[in-house]
Amino acid sequence: MGEQNEDQEHVVEPARPPLSAAQAREVTAGLRAAMDDVRRSVAVLAARVRDAHAARVWLPLGYSSWASYCRTEFGISRAQAYRLLDVARALAAIHGAVAAADTETSRTRDTDPVAAALDYGLSQRTLIAVSARTGDVAELITRRLATLAHSGLQALDEPTVRAVVRQAVRNISTAPPPPPIDPHADPVVAALRQEVDNLAARSHTLGELMLEVAPAYLSDTDAANVLALLCAQIGEPLEHGLAARRYAMSGDRRALHGTVL
Repeated sequence: MGEQNEDQEHVVEPARPPLSAAQAREVTAGLRAAMDDVRRSVAVLAARVRDAHAARVWLPLGYSSWASYCRTEFGISRAQAYRLLDVARALAAIHGAVAAADTETSRTRDTDPVAAALDYGLSQRTLIAVSARTGDVAELITRRLATLAHSGLQALDEPTVRAVVRQAVRNISTAPPPPPIDPHADPVVAALRQEVDNLAARSHTLGELMLEVAPAYLSDTDAANVLALLCAQIGEPLEHGLAARRYAMSGDRRALHGTVL
């Protein structure tokens, strides 16, 4: 029996000769193109969902709501129908922020409708997570692109814009939560916690400033070279600036241990 199963496996998955490095690169390029097509399809779907909902397309077809329209026409649940709207809302805010900037990407989109649907490699789950804070996402993207444009440190080409967008979305989705409403029973402990929370909030703000000058795709070493002058000008130790930058990227206060905290 074991030999028969083994034979069947060989029939289903016949051995193939090993690929050369050039062939492996070609296969990898094909996979990358297919993944890009999938992400682009999601972006196109989101744009069409937004347009259909804005036009209240369900009314001329006799449906009482967006949810009933999606359930009957596409066989998806009410929750899925509204998640599509969340994705569309988040992408629209991101596209608007990028289009408002004078970047190579935004200029391409002005002349290429397909490029306008470019996705930034963000998952649907991530887009849904920030859909309620689209204004914050758009404002942060706009501010960081403007800072980079004026600094002249980076060309605002597609890879740079993509990196800025991804980092801004990550920052908004991982921003530290507000302090607890109910204070600790011990006033000394409550005051200490409040001070730590305030220090963490200031560090997060400082970290966002560091990211505007040294985007997340730079290593700590490269970021240090860029940030040394800025930290000297604002009177902040470079180690504190780098720690705040790591905190803004991760939202994890442990990034501040040994420096700020």
